[in-house]
Amino acid sequence: MISKSEAKELIDGLFEEAALVIGGLVAVHEVDDDFIWRLMKNLDMIRGRLLRRFDYEDKDPSDGEGIAKGANLKPHPAIEEFLLKLRRDSR
Repeated sequence: MISKSEAKELIDGLFEEAALVIGGLVAVHEVDDDFIWRLMKNLDMIRGRLLRRFDYEDKDPSDGEGIAKGANLKPHPAIEEFLLKLRRDSR
């Protein structure tokens, strides 16, 4: 079993890598600024929830602004595929 500090390092490393991937994609593709802010805010909320599971103090996340009116609630096929892979690999 890993220690809490090792778990925090792994979580922070994972989210840092995710932020770098997103940053790379944003650098070469035109992406709406509001979308990027919302995406990063949501990643931060997820990170906070994960850290709290390990009894780490973290800021209390807000729910944000909610879902935009007329938003497409069906996930992008690439996201669906990634989620299915995560679920398969966790069995």
